[in-house]
Order: sequence, then C-alpha cells, then structure tokens
Amino acid sequence: MRVSELETPALVIDLDIMERNLRRVADYAREHDFRLRPHTKTHKLPVLGRKQIELGAAGLTVAKVGEAEVMLDAQPPELLVAYPVIGRRKLERLMAVAARTRVTVSLDSVFAAKQLSDAAREVQTEIGVLAELDAGQGRVGVSPGDPLLDLGRQIQRMPWLSLQGITFYPGHVPAPDEAGLEELAKLSALIEQATADWKRAGLPLHIVSGGSTPLLFQSHKIAGLNEIRPGTYIFNDKNTWYNSACGMEDCAGSIITTVVSTARPRQVIVDGGSKTFSSDRLAGSNEVSFGYIVEAPDATFAKMNEEHGYIELRQSKQEFTIGDRLRIIPNHICVCMNLHEKVYAIRGDQVVHEWRVEGRGKLQ
Repeated sequence: MRVSELETPALVIDLDIMERNLRRVADYAREHDFRLRPHTKTHKLPVLGRKQIELGAAGLTVAKVGEAEVMLDAQPPELLVAYPVIGRRKLERLMAVAARTRVTVSLDSVFAAKQLSDAAREVQTEIGVLAELDAGQGRVGVSPGDPLLDLGRQIQRMPWLSLQGITFYPGHVPAPDEAGLEELAKLSALIEQATADWKRAGLPLHIVSGGSTPLLFQSHKIAGLNEIRPGTYIFNDKNTWYNSACGMEDCAGSIITTVVSTARPRQVIVDGGSKTFSSDRLAGSNEVSFGYIVEAPDATFAKMNEEHGYIELRQSKQEFTIGDRLRIIPNHICVCMNLHEKVYAIRGDQVVHEWRVEGRGKLQ
C-alpha cells in the first residue's frame, strides 16, 4: 500500500529516520559507557522494544504495571518500573511480571517500599529498588541529603528488596541552550554531592539512573550518571525539535490528515482534533499551536475540537482545497501514540507495517 492510500487521520512512523535515531543513541551510550534502559512510554510497541534491546539496551523502562505486562513480549532481560507501584492487586501483577524477567522499581517512600517488600516476600522473589531523588522537577522524589539517605537505609533493611542505587528525572532542564547548560551544571553538582553522601553512608550504588530526551546528548556532563532512559528520542516531536535536541529531519512520527472544509477564508479544517493530537502546548513557548504543518510551515494549528483541527493560513501563502493531505508533526508524540489504535511504519511512499499499539491505554 502507498502512503497516499491510507485512510486519515493516520499516524505514520518513518522507519529510516527512526532507525537512525536508535543507532545514534545506541552509539552514544556505548561511547560514554552508559547503560541504556529506554523508556517505552513513547512507542508502546514490543516490536520496537525488542529492536532497542537488539541494538544494545540493557533492558526497558515502563511507567505502569500494564506497560510492563505488554513489554514482556519484547523479551527484555530486565524491566525498570519508573513509578511507585501502590496497591495489592497491582503488586500481585508485578510479581507475575517478575517471574518472567528481572524487575526494578523506583520509589520515593517507605510506604511504597514496605508494600513492595511484602509482595516480594509472598512469592519469594527479589526485586531491585532505586531510591528516587527530586533533582529539581518538584514532581516525585525525596530531597537530597538526609531524606534521601534515610530512604535508602530503610529500603536496605527490608527483606526481598535489593537496593541498587539512585534515580532522578531532570525534566526542569528542558534545553541545552545557555540557560539550560547552567542548570545542567547545577544538576551535575547536585548528583555528585548526592552520590558522594550515599557512598559515605555505605549504601550500594550500582546504578545512578537519569536523563531525558532534551538532555540526552548532554548526559555525559552529569557527574556519576551511569544509566540513561530516554523515551521520546525514538520518534522525536515538535517539542524535541523546538528545544534544539533534534532537527526536523529527526522527527520520525507524524500524522497525515485530510482537509475536509475550506468554508471560512484563510482557514482549513482537517480531520484530526483532540482525539488525534495531543492537547499539550509547545513547551517553553507562548505559541498557541498543536503541531507543525509540513506543507505550510507558516500556517498555525490553532485550535482543536474532538474531530476538527483548525489550521489558520493568515500568515501563509499556501492554498488548499478539500481532499488535500497535510502532514503534521505533533507537539508531543507520546500522547498521540496513546490515542491511536494502530500506526503505520513507512519507507518512502510505501507502508511496510501496520502495528497495533499494544501499550495504548495501559494506565493501571
């Protein structure tokens, strides 16, 4: 099938670009001696998780137990659940996953650690744990210093838990520009101090896990870091491009839409709205836009209803008619993948695979 024959809206993945992204990061990880445990939240596809492992990833990262269950089909040597797992039923399911591969969980509370220890004891299975440090994001993670050390000591005392080290997420450092590099230097100093305190306390430090796609190729500047777990890098999106972490030519994921109305002057409506695209705005910008229109760079994807996308052409010289197709690079590809039941892998103008998004909707 040709790409032009796809029913729209259709989320397409350019395999040539995706494979180049994967190789680039695999090479970077080897060059800097990083363990690569990529986050599958972006692609949600075991077939791509398997490809990451074949290129050298030590394992895969997920956020939820449901995602871990799906990613077992990728036959990972290990899985990191980078999210506290709370609740008996979820922990029972996690122990079933742990019966099939090594499992590590990141957490930031004694409560979560105690529940995990009790669940592991019931099935006599050791679970790895990373203590989560808040490196400045203000989301999850304990503060550096005594709170982190106290958490580590209490985890270490719990049966059936194997303390592996520290994890953090530097989401507050969005771009490797001048201001971002200053924040990166502060982050490096914080991690260096935290790991030094951890070692002085006699706590095991096999893994210092962190990183994000925007800072991916600056990861070697973070003192003590030895594992990276980027997710978006496999496809990239407008946010990644806007934050100078990639170029437009590195964006493998896009959504093909069809113009369905030109009733209003200098505006077209396409057949993709909030059920097709992420409603996330462009990070770090006041721009009101939900994606980049490849065929009309000066146009603005200004508004969405559930099934309607509003493309404003006031600043563009382009003219479109009903039936024309527009390819749009979304602001946030991870959310888009979660909205689509299936995606299409393409090479040139040919559709070579149709993949069901098996990790879609795995929120529990």
